[in-house]
Amino acid sequence: MSAPLTILGTGMAGLGLARQLRARGSERPITLITADSGDDYSKPLLSTGFAKKISPEKLVNRNALQAADELQAVVRTHTRVGAIDTQAAELVLGSERLAYGELVLATGAAPRPPFDIPESLGGRAFTINDLDDYRVFHAALMALDRPGRVAIVGAGLVGCEYANDLRAGGHEVVMIAPENTPLMRLLPEPLGRVLGEAFIDIGIDMKLGRVLEELQGDDAGAALTLDDGYSLEADLVLIATGLVPRIELARQAGLEVSAEGVHTDRYLRTSVPDIYALGDGACVAGLNAMYVQPLQASAKALAATLAGAPTPVSYGAWPILVKTPACPVVALPPKKTPGRWRIEGEGNDLTALAEDEEGQLIGFALTGRSVRRKVELARTAPGLLV
Repeated sequence: MSAPLTILGTGMAGLGLARQLRARGSERPITLITADSGDDYSKPLLSTGFAKKISPEKLVNRNALQAADELQAVVRTHTRVGAIDTQAAELVLGSERLAYGELVLATGAAPRPPFDIPESLGGRAFTINDLDDYRVFHAALMALDRPGRVAIVGAGLVGCEYANDLRAGGHEVVMIAPENTPLMRLLPEPLGRVLGEAFIDIGIDMKLGRVLEELQGDDAGAALTLDDGYSLEADLVLIATGLVPRIELARQAGLEVSAEGVHTDRYLRTSVPDIYALGDGACVAGLNAMYVQPLQASAKALAATLAGAPTPVSYGAWPILVKTPACPVVALPPKKTPGRWRIEGEGNDLTALAEDEEGQLIGFALTGRSVRRKVELARTAPGLLV
């Protein structure tokens, strides 16, 4: 029997890898360790629950015990790894030491609040990065026993998806961000304006081009002051200002890391033998791609490698589908700054083609009914990692 495999993390990367290994017929012992509840769920569905009136428990496909049974694996929940002893090939879990044969880091990324959350806010300010976070936020909103007023700080992918979902669920939403248009990392400005106008049309209060300068709160709610002096109140604050790869455990163990994540080659091998990394916390051949499709491709390739068939990962041209029904968005961001954006269409139905200096397509962005072009354009666009 193969050496024991230990996977840190039970998100889409960790469970996906274990599932891929079992699909290949591997019978090697697998232990998954997670700091949270270990429930098996689809993370992208978290930002669709309010519109559909779905409780957090309805989003769970399998609890940790059911996942362990399905995978014939050991799943240790609410367990934090204190250190990785690479010389002894052991994990330090408090006073316990757990040996591993091969180790996979699937610890993901963590929210990046731009400021410390004041203690006075108590249970009124939140970040959402997993189902446990979502449970806490959902409970706080439901405890109001009325439609809530939610201030969302950040206009990136997570902020936009939750803004649309909360508004569709009947809640008041105000969005605050320093950018002038939403989704600036994915959309050129004209398409961002289209999305912003669609948000206004459904009743989202857009405070863009503003910086949150002060955040205070008490039992009655949260008080926010912007850099132009404007003040507003909210029941809850959702901070959606981006994610950073979790690298501290790997850094302390002596693995090669950077702000982009734990460094790996295209076989997902880190700088230390028998340790691999994938998912949001990995920087694969110089690229960190925090999206579902690259994660799934990595899990499939690494499962093959761990099963004895070394396979380099390849990221094809997979567009990002943003869940904003008020104005559908699909984007394939270019790997480098385009020579120009060529914009076509009218109204909400815009196509933006990112071209290099030679006029070759290197990415695209679509809004409204133009999202139907995603398959056509993806066939001609270059992959992220090929």
